[in-house]
Amino acid sequence: MSDACGCGDDEPRTGDEATEREPERLWQVVELQAAAVAGVLLIAGYAAEWSGAAPIPVLVLKALALVVGAYTFVPSTLKRLARGKIGVGTLMTIAAIGAVLLGEVGEAAMLAFLYSVSEGLEEYSLARTRRGLRALLSLVPEEATVLREGREVVLAPAQLRVGDRMVVKPGERIATDGVIRTGRTALDVSAITGESVPVEAGPGGEVFAGSINGTGVLEVEVSTTAEDNSLARIVRIVEAEQSRKGAGQRLADRIAKPLVPGVMIAAALIAGLGSVFGDPLTWIERALVVLVAASPCALAISIPVTVVAAIGAASKFGVLVKGGAALEALGRVRGVALDKTGTLTRNRPSVVEVATTGDISRERVLAVAAALEARSEHPLARAILAAVDSETVTPAVDVDAVTGAGLTGTVEGRTARLGRPGWLDPGPLAPDVERMQQAGATAVLVEQDGQVIGAIGVRDELRPEAGEVITRLHSGGYHVAMLTGDNHATAAALAREAGIDSVHAELRPEDKARIIAELGRERSTAMVGDGVNDAPALATADLGIAMGAMGTDVAIETADVALMGEDLRHLPHALDHGRRARRIMLQNVGLSLAIIIVLMPLALLGILGLAAVVLVHEVAEVVVIANGVRAGRGRALPTRPADQPADQRAPTVRTAA
Repeated sequence: MSDACGCGDDEPRTGDEATEREPERLWQVVELQAAAVAGVLLIAGYAAEWSGAAPIPVLVLKALALVVGAYTFVPSTLKRLARGKIGVGTLMTIAAIGAVLLGEVGEAAMLAFLYSVSEGLEEYSLARTRRGLRALLSLVPEEATVLREGREVVLAPAQLRVGDRMVVKPGERIATDGVIRTGRTALDVSAITGESVPVEAGPGGEVFAGSINGTGVLEVEVSTTAEDNSLARIVRIVEAEQSRKGAGQRLADRIAKPLVPGVMIAAALIAGLGSVFGDPLTWIERALVVLVAASPCALAISIPVTVVAAIGAASKFGVLVKGGAALEALGRVRGVALDKTGTLTRNRPSVVEVATTGDISRERVLAVAAALEARSEHPLARAILAAVDSETVTPAVDVDAVTGAGLTGTVEGRTARLGRPGWLDPGPLAPDVERMQQAGATAVLVEQDGQVIGAIGVRDELRPEAGEVITRLHSGGYHVAMLTGDNHATAAALAREAGIDSVHAELRPEDKARIIAELGRERSTAMVGDGVNDAPALATADLGIAMGAMGTDVAIETADVALMGEDLRHLPHALDHGRRARRIMLQNVGLSLAIIIVLMPLALLGILGLAAVVLVHEVAEVVVIANGVRAGRGRALPTRPADQPADQRAPTVRTAA
C-alpha cells in the first residue's frame, strides 16, 4: 500500500525473506487470520449481548476483537507516526480510540475487523502477482549436466561458470543462457517469450534459461551465470521498476496525501464548533465518523494493485512492462511508429527474383554471384549464399572489393564482377532492375567476361504476421507510421504491402528522434524498434517498445516496454492489455473518490453512524482491490500461424531476350 495509506510494513520484503513469508492461500495471510479471530470474537460478543449476558463478558469479547483486529495496523501506524508520516492507518487508529472513548467498543472492533479484511485481501493480491512474476525463476531446472575433464558431472545451476559446456538432453530445460556448440533442435520458448511455435536452433545459436530442448542432444557453452541469466534479469528489472509510479498513481497520491491531514483538520473543526454550538458528544462522534468516511485508503491502493496485477500478467505472455509509468503510457498510446528492419521485417534478406539474359540459367547467375560472395559477411552475401547449395560453391580467386560498388574476381578462370546498377550497366535487364527496385528489392547485377548475365533481387521480407498486426492496429484506432534508414522506394513498397499509413525513409538515428517528437505533438506515440540503433527514438517517444528483447540488455534498459519474443503480434496484444489496465485504474480512482464524496456529508449530518460508514467504506475498498486484480487476467497470445521462412521460397526467374 502506498505511503498515503500509511498502513503497510515498515520495511519492504525482499529476496528469500519475501519468498518465505508470502502467502500462497487466503488462509495463510496474517491479516486475514487476525480478521477471522476478531470476527469470531465480535460475533460472540454480540451474540452474548443479544442473549442477555452480563455486560462484563460482552465487553471483554468486543475488546478482544478490537485488540486482535487493531494488531494488523496500529503498530505499523505508530511506527510511521514516529517518523512523521500520517495516513489512513492514523485515521483508523484515531477513530477506533475515539469510538472506545465514546463507549462504542463494538463499533471500534467492527472498524478494526473490516479494515483487517481489506488489508489481508490486498496483501494476498499483491503476493499472488509477485509469485506469478517470480515463477519465471522456477523454469530453471534444479540440476545441470556439465562436461568436466572429459566426463559428465551433475551440478546445481548456481555452480555453473561462464565457459562451461552443458549437455542438454531431449526434453530437458536449459539451466542458464548460452551458445550452442554442437547439435540441432527445436526449442520450446513459450514460457519465456509467449510464442507457442518451437524455434529452430543449431551451432552458434543463442539459447536462454528456461527453454525446453526438443529432440536433439545439445552441447551449450555457458555465457552467463545463473544469477545473471535472462530470467533473473527480467525478474530483477520488473520488481525494481514496479516501484515507478504511473501518472494515475501519482494523481492518487496527490489527492490522498493532502486529504488525510485535511480531513483531520476538518474533523477537529467539526468537533470544536459543534461542541460550542451544540451537544459536544454528538459532534465529537460525528467528527470521528467523518474521519472514517473520508479515509482515502481505497484511493491510495486503487492504482498500485492494478499496476502490479497488470505487469505480472503481461510478463506471462512475453511482454516486459517497466513500471506504472510505462503501463499508463501503454494505455494512452494512440499512434505507433515502427522501425522497418528487424521489426516489420525479418532482418534476413533473401533472394526473391533472378533475371537472366539469353540462354543463361538462373543457377549459373547464382553460382557466379555465390563464388564472389563466398567469403563475405555482408547481409546480401548471406542471402545469395542461402539460395544455392553451399557445398557446391567454389570461392572465386583474386577477389577485390570496390568500396560502395561491388566485387571483382576470377570464377573458373573467367573474370567476373558483381555490384550495384550504375557501377555495372544493366543493359537488357534495365526494365527488370527497375521493377525489382519498385517492388522494394535491392538489385545486384552479375557480369562475366564483360557481359551482364543476370540480376538478382534481394529483399528483406515482411514478417508473415505484419499485415495482420497493422490491420489490428488500425481497427484499434491507432495511426501507424514506418521509420527507416532504407531508401524511399523499398520503404514505400513494403509500407503498401503492409498497409501502413505514412512512411519516413532515409533517416539517421537523430532524424528518427526528430520525427517521433513531431508525431508526439499530434498524439501520444509509441516507437517500436530494436533498442540499439533506435535508442534516440525510443527515448524521445512517449513510450519506447523494444522488439525481440530477450537477451538484449540495451533493449531492456532503453525501452519502457520490451516484447521478449519475435512475434510482432505481441504489439497489439500489449497495447490492448495497457488500455484495459488503464480503464481499470480510472474506474478505481472514480469509485474511490465517489465513496468519499458521498459518505462525508452523510456522516456529517448523522445519517450514517460509525458502523455503517466503516462497512460501506471497507466494502468499497474490497471492490477496488478485486477490480484491480482483474488487470491480472491477461490472455496468452494465440498460436502463431504456420510460417515458411522467406529464404526457403523459390526465387522468381525471368529471362531477358
